[in-house]
Amino acid sequence: MKIKLAVLFGGKSVEHEISIISAIQAINYLDTDKYEIIPVYITKDNQMYVGDGVGEIESYTNLAQLLKRSQRVVMIYDGNRTALVKYPMKRFSKNLLSYIDVAFPIVHGTNVEDGSLQGYLKTLGLPFVGCDVLSSAVGMDKYVMKTVLKDNNIPVLDCLVFGAAEYDEDPENAMDRIEDRIGYPLIVKPINLGSSIGISKAKDRPSLEEALETAFSFADRILVESAVQNLKEINCSVLGDADHAEASECEEPVNSDEILSFEDKYIGDRGGGSKGAKGGAKGGSKGGSKGMATLKRKIPAEITPEQRETIRKYAVDAFKCLGCCGVSRIDFMMNSETGQIWLNEINTIPGSLSFYLWEPTGVPYKELLDRMIALALKRQRTQEGITYKFDSNVLEGVSFGGGGKGAKGAKGSKL
Repeated sequence: MKIKLAVLFGGKSVEHEISIISAIQAINYLDTDKYEIIPVYITKDNQMYVGDGVGEIESYTNLAQLLKRSQRVVMIYDGNRTALVKYPMKRFSKNLLSYIDVAFPIVHGTNVEDGSLQGYLKTLGLPFVGCDVLSSAVGMDKYVMKTVLKDNNIPVLDCLVFGAAEYDEDPENAMDRIEDRIGYPLIVKPINLGSSIGISKAKDRPSLEEALETAFSFADRILVESAVQNLKEINCSVLGDADHAEASECEEPVNSDEILSFEDKYIGDRGGGSKGAKGGAKGGSKGGSKGMATLKRKIPAEITPEQRETIRKYAVDAFKCLGCCGVSRIDFMMNSETGQIWLNEINTIPGSLSFYLWEPTGVPYKELLDRMIALALKRQRTQEGITYKFDSNVLEGVSFGGGGKGAKGAKGSKL
């Protein structure tokens, strides 16, 4: 019997369209002998849809028509199973569309990759691929991530964090603190976004003010850190869980500017691909973006064997200490003259699931997806062995008094 696999993508995120590309790439590589694949598109206002065209990239050139011919659905917990049902439900008709065995969220950005969607799936009791709620949330918040990694002796850049209200109250004081603590050149970025969205480099006060305004337009908390001189960016993917994790080959992105931009990652050379990677997924967009597979990159990265092993070790250490599961991509920065290395960020659901970093190690995309799903089922079996119930009589004799006229405190209780 095939495993019923719901692939979830889209959502209320500025990386919505990138999620569509990543998900449909994966759908085209999943083993249809093992899985009954149910593509589930999440709109920007968090409505879920299924239908014949939902798993086809060409359908998204006319989203209104796609939704018109698709069925809106909701997930419900139904007797230790998760059901996919029509919404709104109709009396005297069959509302149940299917039961789901496993969910595969292929989503990017806030409101979906940050633990929000993972928490929803966990509440349903539905096994899901990838990081759990905590590791998703920590991985998305760049400041919290830095503090955890720093506490585990993984090198990260020092930074300052500002909230929108704090900045609006006294912008000049905020910029004074930044200049005093960080200095120029520096990087300003939203604290919880990926895909290089909202990130700017500042070399003086006017460009700093502009960078802050840009970052605050995408998030209510921003992070400021030093710009690494003689920058070389190196990325490495990790596959596994807390018990066992392994690192992929390293890549060196080739960017068109000092900061790898959204355009570099997803729009640039649409017909391109990576040296050593096969480029997009079969059946993907015809002449359109292939997601992270379009990025110009060097695989393997042009670094020494010692630097490669250092980065791969830091990547695995970070993956484990953050409690990750499935596939993540860890991005590093290196001063090419001094050789000093810092971990920049972790992508708990990386663009294109970083399949192009695993193919050079002998792990084809189909196998990568299988291993991710197997890790999700392993985690579910582990959690099923944990006790979540504790019988007690704590509610016996609890009274708030007043005969239902309002709570005046739990008399005789510590509640």
